[in-house]
Amino acid sequence: MTEVKLAVLGGSGAGKSALAVRFLTRRFIGEYASNAECIYTKHLCLDGRQIHLEIYDPCSQPQRGKLCLTDELHWADGFIVVYDISDRASFAFAKALLYRIRESHIGACKKMAESSVVLVGNKQDLCHMREVGWDEGQKLAIDNKCQFCELSAAEHCQEVVAMFTKVLRAITSNFRVKEKRRPSGSKSMAKLINNVFGKRRKSV
Repeated sequence: MTEVKLAVLGGSGAGKSALAVRFLTRRFIGEYASNAECIYTKHLCLDGRQIHLEIYDPCSQPQRGKLCLTDELHWADGFIVVYDISDRASFAFAKALLYRIRESHIGACKKMAESSVVLVGNKQDLCHMREVGWDEGQKLAIDNKCQFCELSAAEHCQEVVAMFTKVLRAITSNFRVKEKRRPSGSKSMAKLINNVFGKRRKSV
């Protein structure tokens, strides 16, 4: 069985928890506690391959100040960075997140496949309140060499499923092309991170 670890990141109110739950359960829940973090776990079959998926949904970080993503960057195989199209501040925060992800992988002399990172403009159902244009999201994704899409966790269940599936397919494809390498001592690091993140683990 293939293990895949996916981190869903974004500012408070961007809808990252709603996206994760929408994918895992096909249900939409509008309100979440922004000070809670958890890992959702799910077994699924993708292209005939059994996958044990873990989705890390951290508590929302303040949208100002220095970003600290060290644990997430070591832990995750891929990232979904979410912003709210009706909130320009969340877009600026997503930009900072993408920069941090890219910077960390350049600094570690390792290249994360472009398809393993996706920028998501959420809340497309609030288009009448839009503050961030589609072309702005597309340009940010191109600048950071990642995928991009706009959708609504509230209204677009199939689009949410398709987006997650595309990322998972890209990650597992990368596993097949090249065996995943971790630095020495990675097992103890993974155990430590899982102990930290595993305080609120939910199986769906």
